[in-house]
Amino acid sequence: MNQPPYPSEKPSGPPGPWSGPAPPISPAPLATTGDDAGSFHGGSYRINHRDTNSVLSLHLASGCRIDAKPGAMIAMSPTVSLRGQVKISLKKVVAGGDFSSSTYTGPGELLLAPATPGDVAPIRLAGEGAWSVGRDAYLAATEGVMRDYKRQGLGKALFSGESLFLYRVSGHGVVWVTSFGAIIRKHLASGEEYIVDNGHLVAWNAKYAIERVSSGSLMSAFVSGEGFVCRFTGPGTVLLQTRNLDSFVSYVRAGMGE
Repeated sequence: MNQPPYPSEKPSGPPGPWSGPAPPISPAPLATTGDDAGSFHGGSYRINHRDTNSVLSLHLASGCRIDAKPGAMIAMSPTVSLRGQVKISLKKVVAGGDFSSSTYTGPGELLLAPATPGDVAPIRLAGEGAWSVGRDAYLAATEGVMRDYKRQGLGKALFSGESLFLYRVSGHGVVWVTSFGAIIRKHLASGEEYIVDNGHLVAWNAKYAIERVSSGSLMSAFVSGEGFVCRFTGPGTVLLQTRNLDSFVSYVRAGMGE
């Protein structure tokens, strides 16, 4: 038996508080699962197996050096040399930073990956300005990139999901950062604002301020991590991660009855 055509749907119930047509959908922040490939002075790279099991594949010419987070190497050609260094300074002691570093020198192939399931993204530096990078987000960098510790305010340290000290990267070259989950790249025009929940920051070169949202109390903010957000103002770019590691750990512990 043939079914009659569906009648056109009409709104039911009382009208909502809005009027007029729905607002247009703005372009989504940039995210991708395709390979990301590029080159730098003395080598080339490809990021594959995205976006939650990403691997950074580097092909290095003879003498090309890469600084990487200790323990990030998956594999490398026997022609690649590895030199580890231990540098202790008062600044690192206070910041709780890494005392060791790993430097790889070509020729050959080098495979790097983060410790947690997540993505890898490049940040190109051209000597103009600096980026702030979460301490756990740094993976590797080419020669010419300067990396130092930057102290942020106590309020930002408490409520942004980041620590009191961050990495400040500048110079010329490429920095690769990692995330927990996928990475979203949000470009902000001059004066444009964007709000990011705490615990989802990876790297940024835009200004931001901590704000308390209207819902929630100060006590719940301390207990649950909710109630405070980061309001960014352009111009600049913000790299976000789609998952919050602290929230995930709490979820797993709750499931285990801890």
